[in-house]
Amino acid sequence: MDHAKQRFDTLDPALAAGTAHAGFTVTRAVPLPEISGSAYVMRHDATGARALWLACADPNKSFSISFKTPPTDDTGVFHILEHSVLCGSARYPVKEPFVNLLKTSMQTFLNAMTFPDKTMYPVASTNTADLENLMGVYLDAVLHPAIYERPRIFEQEGWHLEVTGEGDDASLSYNGVVFNEMKGALSDPDDVLYQALSAALFPDTAYAHESGGNPRKIPTLTYKEFLNNHARHYTLANSYTVLYGDLDIDRELAFIDKRFHTAQARDAGAPNELELQAPVRPTRREVRMATAPTNSSIGLSYVLGTAADRTRVLAVDVLLDALCGSNEAPLKRRVLDADLADDFSAMLIDGVLQPQAMFVLKGLHEGATERFRALVEDVCCELARDGIDRERLEAALAQAEFTLREGDWGGYPDGVALSMQAMSGWLYDDERPLDYLRYEDALAELKAGLDAGYFERLLQGLICESAHAAEVELVPVEGGDAADETLELAQTRAQMSEEDLAAVTREVEALRHEQEAPDTPEGLASLPSLTVDDVEAPAAEPEPRDTQAPLPCIAHELDTHGIDYVYHYFDLRRLSFEELPYVGVLTDLLGRLDTARHSASELDTLIGKNLGGLDFFTETYTRDDDLGFADPVLVVGASSLRANVDILATLPREVWAETLFSDAARMRDALTQRKIALEQYFVGSGHAAALARTSTYFSAASGAASQMAGLDYYLFLKGLLADWDARAQGLEARLSALAGHIFTADEVTVSFTGNAAERERFWEAGGPLGLTPAGDVAHRLAIPAPAPRNEAFVIPSNVSYVARAAAPSSADAGTLGAWQVATRALSYDYLWNEVRVKGGAYGVGFKRTTEGLRQFWSFRDPAVDATLGRYDGAAGWLAGWRPDSAELDGYVVSAVAAHDAPVKPRQLARRQDMVRFGGRPAGWRDLVRAQELACTVDDVRALAPALADDTCARGICVFGGREAIEASGVAFDSVTELVGA
Repeated sequence: MDHAKQRFDTLDPALAAGTAHAGFTVTRAVPLPEISGSAYVMRHDATGARALWLACADPNKSFSISFKTPPTDDTGVFHILEHSVLCGSARYPVKEPFVNLLKTSMQTFLNAMTFPDKTMYPVASTNTADLENLMGVYLDAVLHPAIYERPRIFEQEGWHLEVTGEGDDASLSYNGVVFNEMKGALSDPDDVLYQALSAALFPDTAYAHESGGNPRKIPTLTYKEFLNNHARHYTLANSYTVLYGDLDIDRELAFIDKRFHTAQARDAGAPNELELQAPVRPTRREVRMATAPTNSSIGLSYVLGTAADRTRVLAVDVLLDALCGSNEAPLKRRVLDADLADDFSAMLIDGVLQPQAMFVLKGLHEGATERFRALVEDVCCELARDGIDRERLEAALAQAEFTLREGDWGGYPDGVALSMQAMSGWLYDDERPLDYLRYEDALAELKAGLDAGYFERLLQGLICESAHAAEVELVPVEGGDAADETLELAQTRAQMSEEDLAAVTREVEALRHEQEAPDTPEGLASLPSLTVDDVEAPAAEPEPRDTQAPLPCIAHELDTHGIDYVYHYFDLRRLSFEELPYVGVLTDLLGRLDTARHSASELDTLIGKNLGGLDFFTETYTRDDDLGFADPVLVVGASSLRANVDILATLPREVWAETLFSDAARMRDALTQRKIALEQYFVGSGHAAALARTSTYFSAASGAASQMAGLDYYLFLKGLLADWDARAQGLEARLSALAGHIFTADEVTVSFTGNAAERERFWEAGGPLGLTPAGDVAHRLAIPAPAPRNEAFVIPSNVSYVARAAAPSSADAGTLGAWQVATRALSYDYLWNEVRVKGGAYGVGFKRTTEGLRQFWSFRDPAVDATLGRYDGAAGWLAGWRPDSAELDGYVVSAVAAHDAPVKPRQLARRQDMVRFGGRPAGWRDLVRAQELACTVDDVRALAPALADDTCARGICVFGGREAIEASGVAFDSVTELVGA
């Protein structure tokens, strides 16, 4: 056993309960095999602050400090505080220390989050000095924020009035980062429905309120109330600190203790209470929202108990997956067959004091309102009485176990994700900091309960005997909050004198002056920083290799903790361009229909019991500096525990080779659900959709990708479903033939991640995976030449997403590494200040693609034309950029840190596959990293002519509400009603 495992797998006697460490006393020490480590629970002696160290061998260390912040209204005060405390502090008197850290540290995670009842400030880094820098800035921010001395932070991040026009034509508008963020968030029907359900379920508690803030209520928040809420809640007695990873714990506790001792008592009163809601069963409610008619929906929720019952919470998660996790799950199938709506889903809402099971019906059909709740409850009571299919329960439980053991948290480092998990129990009970980190005992209890009727009794109590449930219908209407806001502002304007208007204008000018004033050299010097000399050599990546197998195989021999991953890449260049949308249809249907051997329901259960996942999707590879190259592929990705490697080798083949495309009703259900998911993506992530769309104006690869999974595919799908009865008749033959052309031994590559012995077992079980050469392997894909244009897409949203791209410039002689450094300078300095701070957009950024495109984007933006104008200023700003050596070092360090950020084995293997398929040479990533490290100020400024090159073709894409698009001065080539038409 190596030193790290010896240190963390067994409890350290020096940290036994009762021992004192730098002002903290250990109250519990517990082995935690789920993280291959131990947990040490502590209290800060002087303040009562809670602390927890999750000790394990992970070098990607993390820290978080959290506060219990249950709201008492809809003003979003805690959300505004989350933003505002990161805008300078006593020790770091600069305007945006948070942004300085984003652009200059080696952080692998840096953010802050507002939840319905808590606010968290987590950071992570692989470098100890950097982690301490991050900890120091965050602790000073939450304990000594500049909000008490700089009231305009509240105006910038929260809300303020602005005046447009003069005299009788003068009108008012609201602006502010959180105000605009929440206008975007509450353009999402899912968010509106969830909050309305929460208010119905918990009318007497904090959960009745929108913790992010309702734009109709945010302008009622005063600066005095804002400060009072900070003083009452950001106290150490109300705090929870989590440390994670391979740390010198005494050193870090001493670091924290020193800063805790500087906290001042503001004596503002006690924090808000977080109370349990007594059971209620209100009558069905309506919430009206200005959105597309297709967004009509119903939410139905049942409270399952409290967060204290960890096993019950996990059991409900398993139960909902068994009942509704796929179109073949029994409850979902019954609802779909009843033709109540376009889609139906269920989810567990946890991480709150009283978790709930939530059922959602979307795209309502006639009669849905009257029939939905009775149908759900009747079917659940029937299943509770007659029994839930044992194999389906086993499959759902297997999926839960796989997910827990894999521990893949998406974009979150393990330490940050586990800190959030710890708060799911700890916030509500000081004795339960570990409940949601453990799962072994709960899994064992649920497995034992399969034969004892555990899940049937759970369903009976949850649904059939519920005393705490609510139902809300979301009704789309015209006008809504936007019209109410306009009327409110008009009434306010009517009551204001010319002097009142002048006072508003003067205050905005003062705010702009403060925003534009540079930080003092002394303030900047106060910030902790790293230099290029602090950048350590990266850990060597295990290299993949080609290995002998029945098919071309890339072997990634990585430590996957007992999980095998396989990806099959099927080249699509033998298809025609017109066939590409049908590839998208194919990927949306595979795994959801009958095969020659199994019904859709049997297949669904088989996959759930034996595989961690089975996914069909498309990717398109390009070549650096070659916009005309495109290599689209269909990817089949699957994973399993090692014990199931033989099924990993055979089950995907059954799906791709033997699926029957004859069930038109099931196909329509699946494709309708995909259409709805894309519509939600356009509204919630319009910046990404707009950015992808601008790429299609120049790149053949992007054009192909759009046909299979992007905006063009959505438009194709919309037309297909609108004319379903006529077009479905020929779909069976078309999809069967298409599958036959794609799934052959011609130009397929298999990537296997796991150890060599498991790879051998995979090939022994699968052989050539049933694939044979097709004979005709000529490439015939001809992608139409892209053309730049200006497009607008109307979505039901109160904010916009504004993207602009330019074709490669002959003036662009910069390296990719230099562009990476410039990207951080533009995104976190110029664009952040201009578009976010001054303009009020929630997010903004720049990127230069490896193909040479230069792209700008904004997120939840109240403006269109003003933002485009600020994009125009980027070249001049970059040409005049004069950072000192410390600032440049910061950008270089952060660029390299992003390059070196640790990834999970599966993610590493996929990244290496994509580097290969992109035709990049060996050592390409090392080359880019070396370019970043060698980057000079002159290298960055030399990129400005490429940004300024007005001989390059440009294209603009805006996703937003119709009013904003029509008010824009952009001469759009087309304006398309995207959602609901």
